[in-house]
Order: sequence, then C-alpha cells, then structure tokens
Amino acid sequence: MTNDELKQYYCGALFFEESADGYLQAFQYSKAQMEYFKGAFDFWYDRCMATTAKTIEFATAATEVSFDFKFAWRGSEDSFELWIDGLAVEIAYVHDLAEAGSIRWTMPAGAKQVVIYLPADATVLVKNFTVNGDVAPVKKGKKVLWLGDSITQGYGPLRSAHTYVSVANRLLNYDIINQGIGGYIYDKKSLMKMDGYQPEMLIVALGTNQYWTKDMTMVEEYYETLMGIYGTEIPVLVISPIWRGDHPEEYDVFLHFCEEVKRIAGKYPNVRIIDGLTLVPHRSEYYIDNLHPNCLGTEEYGRNLVEAMRNGGFGA
Repeated sequence: MTNDELKQYYCGALFFEESADGYLQAFQYSKAQMEYFKGAFDFWYDRCMATTAKTIEFATAATEVSFDFKFAWRGSEDSFELWIDGLAVEIAYVHDLAEAGSIRWTMPAGAKQVVIYLPADATVLVKNFTVNGDVAPVKKGKKVLWLGDSITQGYGPLRSAHTYVSVANRLLNYDIINQGIGGYIYDKKSLMKMDGYQPEMLIVALGTNQYWTKDMTMVEEYYETLMGIYGTEIPVLVISPIWRGDHPEEYDVFLHFCEEVKRIAGKYPNVRIIDGLTLVPHRSEYYIDNLHPNCLGTEEYGRNLVEAMRNGGFGA
C-alpha cells in the first residue's frame, strides 16, 4: 500500500511526513512543541520524535505482512511486535536489527485482528507496507492525550507491546497520542494547543523526575496551563508517581512530593486522581532499576490502572 493508504491504519500519530527516500514518519508532538524541545534539552528532543506507543492496526484474513524500516534514532533497544487477536505472535528485537532493513511475518489463516507495535524508545520510519489480502481499519474508542515521562514513553520493559500504556490500552482501546518523554518533568512550556487535535480525555503521569523539589510552583503552573488550554470540562486523570526504591534515604521526601501533586491537581473539578503507589508492587523484582518497571511491573501497572479507572467510574 502507499504511504497515504497506510496512514488510515497507523495509530498514535498527530501528523505525518514523508522523507526524501520515501519513508513515512509519524509524529506525536506538534512542530512548535518539537522546536521547544530542540532548544530546551537534547535528551528530550531526541525522544520527542520516537515512535512511542505507535501501532499499525487492521482486520484481515491475510497470511503475510511485510514492511521496510529505517532507524533515525535509537534509545533503549526494545522491539517490533506482531500481535494477533490479543496475543504476541512474533517479536523482532531492536538489538538484532541493522539500521535499515525489512521485516516479513507470516500469519495464520482466517479472519483476525492484527496489531503491529513499533519500538517505543527509538525513532522508526517505514515504507513499502504490504499485506497479501484485504485489510480494514479497526474501530478505536475515545481520543486520549497521555502525558508523562520515561515510564509513560515506555522505557523499562524493553518490549514495545509491554509498556504500561500498551498493557492498559489493550483493555481500553483508546485512540491515544502518547506524549510521554524520557526525563520529563512538570514543564508548562511544552503544553501547547495542537491545531486540528482535540482530545476527549487527558491522562497525566508525571513527577518522579523532580520529587526532591520543595517549591511546587512548576506543578501548579503546569495544571493552570493545562486547564487554560483544554478547559475544566474535559476529564483529566492524574496518576501520582509510582513507587521507586533507588533512593530509600529520600523516600519520605518522595512521599511528601506525591501528596503535594495530589493536592494541587485535586483542586480542579474535572480531575480524578489515582494513587500511583497502589499500582506496582514495592519490590525490586518488578523493576529494571528500582525506578522503571520491567515487564512484570508494567503488566501489574497497566492492569491495576485499568481496574482503578473502572472502579472509579473514570473513562473506561
């Protein structure tokens, strides 16, 4: 299929561009936002263009799918993944792949729902997407803008389909744009109105990268700016920071910061809060580094998040 045809099956993008050599690149931030990151911090700028939480999804009876890929940037080496009817079928790990190449997967016969997860912590361009049969778009749910840091972007499990956002969204089926970005903080300057895009709900999962902050002005200004852009009618779910065990001597400071985030966000009538400390077990075996959940931790995080949302009657 052509790149223009591929766009109707490509989920998680705000807009697309085509490179001179014919590859399709999807972006989740506006050009103005990316320009801000470019001037603010190279670490953020590299990650704001990653294929975070982007998928290619369709219904088909085809038995083969293939595409060419090219890396523009690599962070942690996670994966391309083929999922059929909710189960992982094929995984191509980034550390086994060249800078450019092709992936070809066979699929079982019969009607099925297909999801191809693209690497979460790398910037990948694709072209020559081919399926040997008819395809149909899948129906997605409400438009959700997901804001967060490296955990939301997907660092930790080293599996693109196993970030907590991916785990949760297999149950929620939202039409998401994931603006999680490694190392990010409560920074109001990246909050900008995105032309042509109006989410129906916001999810915010920030704070762990600045827990030692005593002055909460940045947090307060972030929520003021967020409400100024989207109003106080749109539902906002705030997930306070999850457990971290990398600095146990500062854990009381961390807990105080978490309470302050809940206090500040909770002042707005459209905000619901989920306590992040209830979502992932407080044990090292659930983390890759006592900060970022591994596959075991992200499975707990995603499923517990959805259960908490449903129990709270929020958006699920």
